[in-house]
Amino acid sequence: MGVQRETVVLVHGLYVHGLWMRLLEYWLEEAGYHTVNYSYPSITRSPAENADDLHALLKPLDTPIIHFLGHSMGGLVVRYLFHYYPEQRPGHIVTLGTPHQGSYAARIMHDSGLGLFVGRGLEGGLMGDAPAWVAPNPIGSIAGTLNIGLGLLFPGMPAPSDGMIAVVETQFPGMTDHICLPVSHMQMLVDPTTIAQSCAFFCHRPVSPCPLCATGRGDAKLTLIFQALTPN
Repeated sequence: MGVQRETVVLVHGLYVHGLWMRLLEYWLEEAGYHTVNYSYPSITRSPAENADDLHALLKPLDTPIIHFLGHSMGGLVVRYLFHYYPEQRPGHIVTLGTPHQGSYAARIMHDSGLGLFVGRGLEGGLMGDAPAWVAPNPIGSIAGTLNIGLGLLFPGMPAPSDGMIAVVETQFPGMTDHICLPVSHMQMLVDPTTIAQSCAFFCHRPVSPCPLCATGRGDAKLTLIFQALTPN
């Protein structure tokens, strides 16, 4: 029998489908990971309900280690997964542009009577009320600083931002590491540096060098490869 591969579960954000995570999925598969691309209704179900569905999907997986890569609201779904089902397998979590402190844009929409455009995504998360992170699994947060996106329609958004989520909104108690990249909110889904950073965080034990991040370190720091990739 061959050695079981580690699994990375990809969880997309608001309004989109798992197909939007396909390029990230491809890169992770090229790096040797088994992937699960979880697609869910982000408007008609709450993050907590989608976490229930995700838990049911993960239970039959025959894999020793499960990592998570969540974009935007997808990171909140992962937080609910670990809150309601804390007995998860070992693994690391990376969130991309996730509004861990709530979303300024979502609050403006809610207060302006436009909450229907966010739907049940407002229930527990986008308003800043996601459950605290107390899991032993390390979690890293990546924020974007390229202010291009629908967030331009909401004057007063804290700067810097990725055009949808402010950097300050991506920080939260319990995170292991946090970095900023010069990308927009949706650009994270097609950016090679973003996936290299994520892969570096997943390579948390002495293992064979990863072809994406070129490390096999036993650390759990996004900043190490980030500093290496930043021009002097």
